Parts: sequence; C-alpha cells; structure tokens
Amino acid sequence: MSKNVYLENLGCAKNQVDAEVMLKILKDRGWTHVQEVGKADLVIVNTCGFIEPAREESVNTFFSLKDLNPHAKFIMSGCLSQRYAHNLDLPEADAIFGNRDLSALNKVIDEMEAEEKTGDDHQIVVAPEYPDPDDDAYKRDEILNFTGSAFLKISEGCNHWCSYCAIPVIRGSLRSCAKFQILDEAKRLIAHGIKEINIIAQDLAAYGTEWDEKSHFLELLSDLYALGGDVKYRLLYIHPDAFPVELIDFVKTHERVFPYFDIPVQHVAKHLLRSMGRTGDSATYLSLVNKIRASLPTAVIRTTIMLGYPGETEEDFEEVLHFVKQARFDWLGCFVYSREEDTKAYDLVDEKTQKENEKAGARRKAAIEAEQEKITSERLEERFVGNVYDVLIEEKIEGEDLSIGRIYSQAPDVDGATVVMGRNLLPGMVVKAGIRGVNGVDLDAVVLEDYNG
Repeated sequence: MSKNVYLENLGCAKNQVDAEVMLKILKDRGWTHVQEVGKADLVIVNTCGFIEPAREESVNTFFSLKDLNPHAKFIMSGCLSQRYAHNLDLPEADAIFGNRDLSALNKVIDEMEAEEKTGDDHQIVVAPEYPDPDDDAYKRDEILNFTGSAFLKISEGCNHWCSYCAIPVIRGSLRSCAKFQILDEAKRLIAHGIKEINIIAQDLAAYGTEWDEKSHFLELLSDLYALGGDVKYRLLYIHPDAFPVELIDFVKTHERVFPYFDIPVQHVAKHLLRSMGRTGDSATYLSLVNKIRASLPTAVIRTTIMLGYPGETEEDFEEVLHFVKQARFDWLGCFVYSREEDTKAYDLVDEKTQKENEKAGARRKAAIEAEQEKITSERLEERFVGNVYDVLIEEKIEGEDLSIGRIYSQAPDVDGATVVMGRNLLPGMVVKAGIRGVNGVDLDAVVLEDYNG
C-alpha cells in the first residue's frame, strides 16, 4: 500500500483533536498527509454523529470524496462510526472506525495492509472502548487549524446525561485525562510556538469529578498557567448549572487566561430545563451573567439556545427571547432540537409531532438569530471600536495589505474575525491593532503604527 493519506474532518473541536492524533499515528507508520484528495491512497472521513443534519453531512461528504477518488481506500471514522459501527449500511467504506481508543487505528491499518497482500476484501469494523487511562496520550505533530492556535482536550465523554444529548451514548461517560498527559501536551504546544490554547471538553468544570466527586479544573488550570511562556488560554464550554464561581476571580487575577466564558444555557423555561435534566432558570442564569460582568467588565460571554424541544410553547419562546434581550450575550449559537435515539427525550414525542416542533423551532430560531445579530453588532461597536488589542494573525489575503485574525473575544471557528490592515503580517504573528469599525460580526482594524484612533 502506498503512503499518502487525506483526512476530511467534520464536527466539533474535539473531533479535530482526534483527527490530529490519527494523523500522528499514521505519520509514525510512514504515511504522508496530503491536501488533495485525488493524491491520496487512503481517505479518512472523520464524522460527526451528534444530530441528524450532521450525520447527513458526514455521509454526503463521504460519497463526494469517493467520487473524486474512487480508487483510494476509505475509512469512515469518528462519532457516526462509533455510534453505529455495526449498523452503518455503508459497504463503500473499506473500514468503519470508532473514536474511543484512537490507538486502535493501528489495528485497522494492519488489517488493511494484510488484505492488500492476500487480496481479501471485507469491511473492517472497529468500535473500540476506552484504553487504560495511563496509555491514552494524544500526541500530535500537526495542528489542523490556523497557525498559532490549538485545541487542548482535557476529558472525554460526559456524566450530565442531558435528556436531549447523545454525547454520552457516543463518547461514553466522563473520562478525565491524566493531568501529567495534559501538561505534557501543553508543553509540546508551547514549545512549537503556539500562542493560544483553547481548552476543550464536554464540560470543563466536570474535570476530575469522576475521581472523587470534586472538580479539579481550577487545579489543572493553575498548573497549566504555571508552565509560563507567552501563551494565552481560552476556556470553551462550562455547564451553567455547575459553573465554579471561583473561576471568575482566577481569570481576573491571571492575565494570560482570556476573560471568555462559553456557557450554553440551552433554554430558560423552567419546565423545559427540568425535562432536559438541568436545574437552572432565567433568573439564575441572568444572575451568573451579571456576576461575571460585574467582576470582569472585559468579559465576553457566549451561549447556546435550543428551540423546538418537546413541550415548548409560544410563551416559552417569548421567555427565552426576553432573556436573550436582557442578557445581551456577545455571541450566541442557536439550533433546533433533534430527536435522537437512546436519549431520554426520544419518547417525549412521536415522529409527526417532532416534524411540527421542527417547523416551529426553525421559525423561533430565525427570530432569536435576528435579535442576536443586532445585539452582537451593537456590543462590538460599544466595546471594541476605538481600542487597541493583540490580534493573532491567521491568514494573509493575497494581493492586499490585509490579513485575517482574531482578538481575545473571538474563539476559532464559532465567532467573528478581525480584518487587519498592515504590511508584512504573517500567520502566527501577534500584533497590536486599533479597532476602527464593525462589519457585520467582524471587526476592522489597522496595525498600531498606522492607527490614528
């Protein structure tokens, strides 16, 4: 078998880390990562299986790539493969590979190479369970996002078991990575010049709670901070019902931790939250937002809202819309409830009612997004225009004295960007730039020496 691999990654940042680990495993076996699918001998589609639209995208992407390179070997990996390993009707895939133990990719490749020698041709299916924690390092050589930024995954799975969520079904119960592994990986990232580490998990605050029912996240964050260097940290996803209030003071007193809080509330109608398995309400969540902002005026807060959950009424929608107007989040993601097998909420509605809920959810989603677009634009104008910030440059616009980057308030992939005017700006550089204006959800800036306020 030749040794060129193309990898198409779909889904969340956690999936991206998995993809980077798989590329490292293959590199250690002599494989070369290529950027064009047509040059590949092996194509890996790292799928998302969280909700139906993501599954459809995964399958459509698989066939699109198959059409472009029908002679390559294909591995369908990731969440979709883990969830439906033995029920995925996809004979066109040479292998189906789950994601709980990425080192098992070696077994898949061994079998594929053996098949090539013998001429055998059967589909390989490997849906591994978790390995021993001490063996579960996730070393990476190649980072798939832009230069200077990387994701650092501190745990797998989740113990919250929200009624609508299939993550525990796919990735299993919470399994926190050993602290020494996380610190070792962070050291490698810093040594390779990473300027921004985005810490990820299903819930950061749950780190270590399966050990002794106590969160060990602040301890971990303190140890990461003590590694030094000029790296900055951003915290992505903290469950609002378990938000550690001590974190606010930690961020306030540790300048290399961005004042950025990703707190997905999902909804605020009390009866819906209880059905979801959550304990908050509108007043509780608004109080948390206000507490963060009172202590940290520079704080940026992102949330997620889900519409169309079983039992949602127009009054419930009006309540969440009112909450969004009150809270004035800097960033907000919105999605429509997906009825997922093996979740607690699956039997709350039948298929016909679900279709009706999806139509109502889509309409309500559009209304929330329209309101949030105005809020985000206003907050960008009020908070950032006229001020100077460090910008991590990610991409040069060819033929122009313009580059695309991000300031502390902009997480990779999910928030807006900062377009910077300036010469000789290269990906991975951090430059000081003055913010001149707002364009939709993006900021316009100019490097400091050219900035006139």
